[in-house]
Amino acid sequence: MPGKRRFSICVDAGLVEQLDRMIVDEGYGNRSQAVSAMIRGRLVKHRAKRNKGSVAGTITLIFDHHKRGLQARLTAIQHEFLHEITTSVHLHLSHALCMEVLLVKGEARRLEELARNLTTLKGVAHGGLSVAGVAG
Repeated sequence: MPGKRRFSICVDAGLVEQLDRMIVDEGYGNRSQAVSAMIRGRLVKHRAKRNKGSVAGTITLIFDHHKRGLQARLTAIQHEFLHEITTSVHLHLSHALCMEVLLVKGEARRLEELARNLTTLKGVAHGGLSVAGVAG
């Protein structure tokens, strides 16, 4: 049934106080907006975890571009996932460190495989997949 539905929940008073502070800090108009956003976010993560359907998100990598052969390995892996990577952005953070952000869309298990293949390379200091939404 389309439209909105009202339901009630019971939570500890301390948790409600924390929620109310977060609502103010993050600019939500009310509890319903905040809780709806949290539910949507958690459902996207649940869908990705269960590998159901297509999702969209980002893969962020921080790496040492002086590491011999690393850039070539990163590129080779990305070429294996051409259908999942829609865009990439490369940023020089310092003389040695670079950041690369990949916008990705596809089956959750493929995106997780891509992220794992990239982030486990020697020379990648930090990285991970962040699922942002369900892809149509």
